[in-house]
Amino acid sequence: MPQTRISIQTRGQGLYEYTAEAEAFVRRNRRDEGLLTVFVRHTSCSLLIQENADPDVRRDLDTFFRRLVPPSDDPSMRWIVHTMEGPDDMPAHIKAALNQVSIGIPVSEGRLVLGTWQGLYLFEHRDRPHVREIVLHLGG
Repeated sequence: MPQTRISIQTRGQGLYEYTAEAEAFVRRNRRDEGLLTVFVRHTSCSLLIQENADPDVRRDLDTFFRRLVPPSDDPSMRWIVHTMEGPDDMPAHIKAALNQVSIGIPVSEGRLVLGTWQGLYLFEHRDRPHVREIVLHLGG
C-alpha cells in the first residue's frame, strides 16, 4: 500500500491547507478507488476537513478555539499543571484532544471524494512556528 509523509511549516496558531499535496499523492499512485488515511504525528496540533472557500471560516474557527481554551496564564486556566513549554502548551494538547489526529477520505475515480468547498487542514495549536509531519496512506 502506498504511503508517504509530508511536512507542513507553520507560523503559529491557525489552519494550514494541504489538500493539493494529498490530491497529488492520490494521482501519483493511480488508485481508482480506495481510502486515503491521513495521520498527524504530533500531540499539539490536529486535522480538519473544513471549508476552503471563505478565509473567514478559518479565522472564526481559530478565534473560537482560542476563546474556548485560552493560554494557561489566563486566570480561568489556573488549574493547569503542565506549563513547562509555555502558556500555549497544555491548551494545545486540549485542543488536539477535542479534534481529530486521523481522517479517512474516500477515493473514487482516482480523486478524493471531497465536497465542493471542503479542504484538508492541519490545525496548529501552538504559538511559535513548527514543522509538522503528516502521514498519507492509500489503502485499497
